[in-house]
Amino acid sequence: MLKQPTKGLVFERFWRADRSRSRAFGGSGIGLAIVKSLVDRHGGQIFVQSELGRGSTFTFTMPYAEERL
Repeated sequence: MLKQPTKGLVFERFWRADRSRSRAFGGSGIGLAIVKSLVDRHGGQIFVQSELGRGSTFTFTMPYAEERL
């Protein structure tokens, strides 16, 4: 679960919830920053919802394009 003040930080490059030196969960902390960048560039939005004991759910929306580019 992400605490309220850290929810916005989860999309920052190299930010990790576990600040210890342990790599028990792996990852570099860049994945969600890349996803947010792609969603933003396409005019979408990304949201995170966390629940204690259950984890976090990430949802994104993208605008629908009528015309094919």
